[in-house]
This record gives sequence, structure tokens and C-alpha cells, in this order.
Amino acid sequence: MSSPSMARLRQAVLALSVLLMGCGSAGYAVDSATSACRQNPAYCAQVAGEETVVPTLRVAAEETVVPAIRGAAEVASVGATLRVVLNIATKSRIEQSLMECTDWAHEQVNSRYFGADGPSRQQCKEELPQLDPCGRKVTRAMQLGTEKHELALQCAAQKLGALIPGRFSLEQRYRYDRQSRRTELVSPEESRALRQHGCWDELQGTLVPDVVIHTGNPLLVQAVYDFKFPCPIKNEPTWREYEGEHPYRGSSQGRMYSEALQAESALVAPRWGIHQRITP
Repeated sequence: MSSPSMARLRQAVLALSVLLMGCGSAGYAVDSATSACRQNPAYCAQVAGEETVVPTLRVAAEETVVPAIRGAAEVASVGATLRVVLNIATKSRIEQSLMECTDWAHEQVNSRYFGADGPSRQQCKEELPQLDPCGRKVTRAMQLGTEKHELALQCAAQKLGALIPGRFSLEQRYRYDRQSRRTELVSPEESRALRQHGCWDELQGTLVPDVVIHTGNPLLVQAVYDFKFPCPIKNEPTWREYEGEHPYRGSSQGRMYSEALQAESALVAPRWGIHQRITP
């Protein structure tokens, strides 16, 4: 590699390191790594070893792609920033792990209640005597889905913890403003406090993906996955569609994940695997 190329590589790695450490001081309109990527996209694919440094441009607005975290200093507004994209091999290992988790959770819960065959369509529709915390009716499908979700999340924590420690979040809540296109984290403490004080309006419109893969900063997202457990299993898993007075009405759960977090979102379901990918 020539010395000019080596110099650009050092600049790019330094800029990326500063970004990933959360160093967002005003005055960095376009960093050196972004400039280098614009000049030579092929070079960018070599930065950061297994993964790719890609400039993300937002031409229409002078807002940063990495918004402020509530309670922390705001990241400087810029016209371009960097995001780290998972390489194919790493993404494949992650998705294989998540598929194994959904298959395992599905089999564990089904065998507990129904044996190897699983519930019939009629059994899935059966209403249970207990109500949910909001006083709504609960079907057998809802109960099974909840139990399978819990097991799948436990499994994901173990597998991803070994595969990409510190680079994933489970059920992280985000607040997203479509008008300003600003995304921020909602801490577990804030979420609990709002619930305890009955502030459900503050939580309406927040997004809670099951699994978020990131760089180590939950706002620098690389991929988003949601577990779905259709009942019966022959039903195709689908994204939730927002309706009525919901602030995201007219859009789907997966579309909102991709829009708010600027990353591909996908469903993970037993026997269906990775399903219905949505890109930003």
C-alpha cells in the first residue's frame, strides 16, 4: 500500500474510533474518513478488518445520523457520518444463532403443552380464563408466543454474548420523532418510571426491537431482528401494521425499525428462518 493510501487509512481508522467512543464535538462537518470513502469506495471496504466503513449521507437535513442520547451531550450536527456495516460472515453467524434460538424455544414450549405436534389452529384460537395486565382477553397463541419469546431472548443473550460481546441489545426501547428524524434511547429506568407514574403517552410511539446488533453504541445500529412465533406454525410471520390513532399509522413495525435506526430489519421465526427483510 502506498504511503498516501496508508495515511488515508490511518485517518479513517482514527475518525471511526472517535465516533464509536461517542466523541461528538461541534465543528466536524465532514470527517476525513468520509472524504476518503467518497474518493475511493473500494478502499473503504478494507477498513476495520472484517467490517466495512460506509459514509451515510443525509442531504435533505443538516442533522446528524447519530442523534443525541437523552441525558447526555448531543452529538454534533453534521452532513455525513460513518456507520459500520456487518460483513457477510459475521451477519451469517448472528442469524444462524437467532434461528437456532427460535427453533429451540418453539420446540421447548410446544413439547411442554402439546408434544411434538404442536397446537392446532383451533387450539391457537382458544381463549384462556385469565386476562392480561390491561384487562384484555388472552388467547393460547398469545400465551405461547410470550413464553417462546422469553426463552428465545435468554438463548440469544447466551449465544450473542459469546459471539459479539458488548455489541448487541435485547428489547432496547427507542424514542423516534418522524418530523425531526431524531432517535434517542429510553433507558430501562426511565421506562419503568413513566409506567409507574401512568405516563403512557410518553411511551406511545416508542420502538422496542427484540434484538439490535450495534457497534457497542446502541445508536450506531447494524441490524435489527424481531422474534415471531406464528400459531399454528403454518401461518406466515408478518410485521405488525400500525393503525388507528397510532403515530406510525400507515406503516409497519419493520419499516419503522429501519427508518428510525437506519439499519436492515428482519423477522426470525421457527421453521421460516430469517423472513421479510426491510432496508432503510
